[in-house]
Amino acid sequence: MEEEQAPETNWKELADEYKDTLQRVQAEFENYKKREIKEVQSEEQRAKRSVVASFLPLLDSFTSAIDHIQNEDDKKGVVLLHDQLHTILTQLGLEYIETANKHFDPYLHEVLMQDNGEEGMILEELQAGYLLDGEVLRHSKVKVGKSTEG
Repeated sequence: MEEEQAPETNWKELADEYKDTLQRVQAEFENYKKREIKEVQSEEQRAKRSVVASFLPLLDSFTSAIDHIQNEDDKKGVVLLHDQLHTILTQLGLEYIETANKHFDPYLHEVLMQDNGEEGMILEELQAGYLLDGEVLRHSKVKVGKSTEG
């Protein structure tokens, strides 16, 4: 009777195969962690944009109140509240979009009105615009000049 011989196992190939599998699994896990971190950061940014945007009407109201309050004592209190809110929002990354003496930029401004004046020059800001972390949160609403020649 002939004894059956077990096939010879090539331990080196098996070890290389396991090592390759382990390296692939490790790389996939690292990519997974990076994706999760990006997703969390993206969600945090979306939440921050939402919260800051919800405070813009309040900031607008304070600005409007400051412009219309006649009593200087009352005005001082509103200015303090406005400045406090503005400071908090600035610390969160809010930046005012300048419009004074600027040319219209469609990436930053929205034209609501046109009037006689230098072509493309902003004549008046109708509503303040803001950037948040360098991206437009709200476009500035503006009146721009248009040439009467033509």
